Amino acid sequence: MVAEGVASLVVTGEDAAVRLVSAESGGQGLMETIAAHLLLHGNGYVDVAVDAGGRPGELFALRPERVSVEADASGWPAAYLYRVGDRVARFVPADRAAVGNVTSDARDRVIHLKRFHPLDDHYGLGCLGAAAGAVAIHNAATRWNKALLDNAARPSGALVYAPGESGATLSADQYDKLRAEMDASFAGAANAGRPMLLEGGLSWQAMSLTPADMDFVGLKAAAAREIALAFGVPPLLLGLPGDATYANYSEANRALWRQTIVPLATKILDGIAGGLGAWWPGMTLGIDLDRVPALAEDRERLWAQVTAADFLTTEEKRVMVRV
Repeated sequence: MVAEGVASLVVTGEDAAVRLVSAESGGQGLMETIAAHLLLHGNGYVDVAVDAGGRPGELFALRPERVSVEADASGWPAAYLYRVGDRVARFVPADRAAVGNVTSDARDRVIHLKRFHPLDDHYGLGCLGAAAGAVAIHNAATRWNKALLDNAARPSGALVYAPGESGATLSADQYDKLRAEMDASFAGAANAGRPMLLEGGLSWQAMSLTPADMDFVGLKAAAAREIALAFGVPPLLLGLPGDATYANYSEANRALWRQTIVPLATKILDGIAGGLGAWWPGMTLGIDLDRVPALAEDRERLWAQVTAADFLTTEEKRVMVRV
């Protein structure tokens, strides 16, 4: 949701740089790929592939789990190592490579985008790491609910052997045979509700779960809300039962764009612009917020306020509404 929103934004700035940013990377949009990498891993690596003339010809997103930082004696990143199987490629940081001084083993430069990590100088912390506990709870609740469904949402009961003679028990062979027949004919979702034929001495004692045992649906929903908050997504947008009304959904959608999607896109574009600054000094990349449908109501309010300001001239009003 967040990565797709970032990819849908209209980028403004230097035409050549905008074309590079708006192109695809490995069959996917560069902005969407980098946004997903930052959200999941906390790191995004953009390979700046230069052409024969030493100018950027393509931007390619590198998979974060394949990249490691090689630091110099002072602790600053000196190179990035990209490993695929037994092959290792060495890339130079884009902000430390001088244009016109491209060596044969460093024709590509890397722009490293990362989110804040309080305990690491070289790598960022992704939302997935922050939500690891909630993700584990959500997965455990899913497995639990699946097991309940396979057993008709309860431990069906116990098959009790009540012999006529006191102290008599089933032999090992009888027990194994009965267990195998139960598993084959009555266990699992496919056999739910199937009638059972019992022989003499056997009786069925029904059992059920307590309400607390059945509350894993609520636990799963709570974990889903925590995961959404870690990714900057308002939980109302998850569509959980009892959470959303139309008015709340509309406000939550605007909050998603204002507080998560637009800041993330701005961070990505600022990082790419900084990495490409060696070729386009002072170049900036931005977002055309007037073309974001989710922020249309904000624009309408701004236009109404500017129109009502009779102390402003027409030209000043045009500047304020960016026309």
